[in-house]
Amino acid sequence: MRIVTLLPSATEIVCALGLRDQLVGVSHSCDFPADVADLPVMTSTRVPLHAASDEIDSFVRDHLEQGNDALYDLHTDKLAAAAPDVIVSQALCDVCAVSTGDVSSAIAALPSSPALIDLNPQTLDEVFVDIARVGEGVGRSARATELVASLRARLKAVLERTRDIPQAERPRVAFLEWLLPPFSGGHWMPELLRAAGAVDVLGRHGEPSATLTWENVAHAHAQVIFIGCCGFDIERAREDLARVRGLPAWRSLPAVEQGQVIVADGGAYFSSPGPRLIDGLELLAHALHPTVHPPPSDPNVRLAVHERFAVSSLPHVAG
Repeated sequence: MRIVTLLPSATEIVCALGLRDQLVGVSHSCDFPADVADLPVMTSTRVPLHAASDEIDSFVRDHLEQGNDALYDLHTDKLAAAAPDVIVSQALCDVCAVSTGDVSSAIAALPSSPALIDLNPQTLDEVFVDIARVGEGVGRSARATELVASLRARLKAVLERTRDIPQAERPRVAFLEWLLPPFSGGHWMPELLRAAGAVDVLGRHGEPSATLTWENVAHAHAQVIFIGCCGFDIERAREDLARVRGLPAWRSLPAVEQGQVIVADGGAYFSSPGPRLIDGLELLAHALHPTVHPPPSDPNVRLAVHERFAVSSLPHVAG
């Protein structure tokens, strides 16, 4: 079977199912596992990825408001040359990857008729469902069932440990998936936060992330600020944090004043709806409750901490 994946989570899922050798094309943003870098790239972006984050945000907003062409290009010549039997794409976010409409149009123009698997998860359970759908679509249903079972078992282990944490010791956490401007964490993030033993003060379960002001963040009275920037690794997030630190509104946040700011690899563990979300959950749980939750078993799961004190030393904020 010849498989093309057009977003990072799809590539991660296909490889987790043991089908790396059947991948014949990926998107420009696919970088895990590392050896997919050698595969033909089917897409490109018009987003200035190396620009400052506020410039990226302005570019995307202006592009969408003006009704310009898509933010991403699907190279139909390369897609035709790859001759895929299956294409795994997404219907979740036109800002994140090639749109379903563009993929459907490209498929219609191909001499063959590859199957299209569209991913559109809003919650953690729907991520598991999508893994099973991909498994069925690529002939690895049994492997997908095993993978989902192992992920659910790890989720259950975290939930069982969290159950013993008193409500008064569960910190109010503001998860930010973008800093310039600030965005709340959406979709599955509120679920991950609750599972880790936190009170999410910004996000709404199963709903998209939302643009905020620093006044919104301040009014949330967060005890901890957890930064996992969408599509960014730790180093890239730190660049934004260095700029944000100069804002009076940032410096006045109680969590900042008390050194409770945590920075993690959002692109790897929080923004991409694949198996590594459970790595992100374990990372998050250990960061918030290190005496309750052990560190992630995978040594490659990275966590960077910025000016941080023990959560247990913080007073509980009611409400």
